[in-house]
Amino acid sequence: MLMRIGFRNVLRQKRRSVLTVLTMFGGFTLAAISIGWSDGTYSNIIEMFTRDRLGHIQVHHEGYLDRPSLYKTIDDSEAVGAIISDIEGVEQWTPRVFSSGLASAGEKSAGVQIIGIDPSRESATTHFDKKIISGRTFSTEAAREVVLGQGLGEILKVSPGDSVVIVSQGADGSIANDIYVLVGLVDAGDKMTNQTAFYLHLHDAQELLVLEGRVHEIAIVAEDLKEVVELAEVIQGKIADPKLVVEPWQVFARAFYQAMKADQQGTWIMLLLIMLVVAVGVLNTVLMTVLERTREFGVLRAVGTAPSQIIRLVIFEITVMAIIGIILGCGASYLVNYWLSIEGVALPTAFTYGGMEYDRMFTEINARSFYIPALTVLFSAMLVSIFPAIKAARIAPARAMRIR
Repeated sequence: MLMRIGFRNVLRQKRRSVLTVLTMFGGFTLAAISIGWSDGTYSNIIEMFTRDRLGHIQVHHEGYLDRPSLYKTIDDSEAVGAIISDIEGVEQWTPRVFSSGLASAGEKSAGVQIIGIDPSRESATTHFDKKIISGRTFSTEAAREVVLGQGLGEILKVSPGDSVVIVSQGADGSIANDIYVLVGLVDAGDKMTNQTAFYLHLHDAQELLVLEGRVHEIAIVAEDLKEVVELAEVIQGKIADPKLVVEPWQVFARAFYQAMKADQQGTWIMLLLIMLVVAVGVLNTVLMTVLERTREFGVLRAVGTAPSQIIRLVIFEITVMAIIGIILGCGASYLVNYWLSIEGVALPTAFTYGGMEYDRMFTEINARSFYIPALTVLFSAMLVSIFPAIKAARIAPARAMRIR
């Protein structure tokens, strides 16, 4: 009986019900788009920051991340790589060698970071070949070639075809020096790396630094970004070497991860404000409803309706309108988030985050962007309806019957 009366009351005052539903619909839609925007933005940033540069997971010699050293190496990278390749969830992996040195061309010189890469694996893992902005990438076989960061090329005033000299230190204590032919310039994604990156073919770098098949890092790209922590644990167990440490991007890029998590708190503040607006709107509407229906509630009390039944009636009416608003909001927010996840929004000014430059942001369609707004709208609507419901239940029948 109460449910039938509740549905009838919702349909009886169409204008009031429509305004209440629109308030909840607007709050749900704004919250869903906000969460989708936040998750999409950070997923995009994380994907570009890790997939295009660092990898989702990295393998190092124990202690290398805390204190990088030329001597802290992975001794049999091919064997480790073979184990990694057989693990489900791994998309690609690539070995790297790192050192520092002094590069010079003509009268120009600059301190550089030597980065030895396997061209084929690096291109498959982080799309290195697509970052070349001038010239070409490395030959398949080592051929004493070098690729410089765009900024470093400007500092040394060189272009593809020029020779570049590098001086460093070998792992055997000798002075490492050689001449390489510049074949390309690369945009590494951030200004600092562009000004210091000195890329060599992996075999050339190992020969220069006297590493003889050893590497400092194996970068891994996972098939699913959300499973990297679990995948890192699986890889660690499969490698079973206490001298090697497998860590997800949340660890080796801790500063970036902590900055991102702190920035995400702003999304929850925005969501709280949206829900506060919804709650105030619903409270105002329900209070006005109770005042307008004082005589009606008085009649219900006079015919024997218990106060608890009136409370349930009012809360039921608000719940019905909340569910209608949520259903409509799901449809609208899905369409908007779907469109923005494909087209994105071009930013008026590009910004840099984590060393990467972004000029377009995308949303993401996920379960969070639906169930969090739905639960928040539903519970906030039910919560703010309790006080007006109690007020309606306390109406004195005799007094209410005299109101016209």
